[in-house]
Amino acid sequence: MTLFILVRHGQTEWNREERFRGRADLLLNETGLRQALAAGLHMKGWPIAAIYSSPLKRTLETAKIIANQLSLPVKPLDGLIDIDFGDWQGLSAEEASEQDSELYNTWLEFPHQVRFPQGESLADVRQKVLAAVDGIAAEHGGQTVILVSHMVVCRVLLCAMLGLNNSNFWQVEQDVCAINAFEVRDGVPAVTLVNDTCHLKGLATG
Repeated sequence: MTLFILVRHGQTEWNREERFRGRADLLLNETGLRQALAAGLHMKGWPIAAIYSSPLKRTLETAKIIANQLSLPVKPLDGLIDIDFGDWQGLSAEEASEQDSELYNTWLEFPHQVRFPQGESLADVRQKVLAAVDGIAAEHGGQTVILVSHMVVCRVLLCAMLGLNNSNFWQVEQDVCAINAFEVRDGVPAVTLVNDTCHLKGLATG
């Protein structure tokens, strides 16, 4: 059995402004740095064997702050990288709706049917992240590992672990710096925690 602790990265300015982030290499803002530290302090002393992170700056920053509390290195992993929003990267919801209202409405109602212009689909994300999880499970049998990733990746991965398809994407909430957990035992997953933000209580937000 491998226990996975899945963490969404802390806040960036584009999270605060609700822009499509994707592969934009953004840094955490001050709130995000505080959130990452709170997550790290919350997990201090946990028996973690390894920490894997998306290679983007916002996830690496979050992972390194957590790793400092656990005296572990961070291992970047391309399979945890955010979806490629293509032409929508950097757009606000309003701007995306103005650019292509039909596609935007499809994203809200039928997210599994969307491939972003010059970008990816949720199916692409699911294929990559499940391959990454399979590889980590094979390497870390009987251990606990942390994965630090992005909202889209976390939602898609949790849907997969819950036996749901990508049409359920919006039904799995993921706040910034939320903690989730799932086990994989003999190839069979079981989700034990979803969107836990108790470690963020009392933090000032930006």
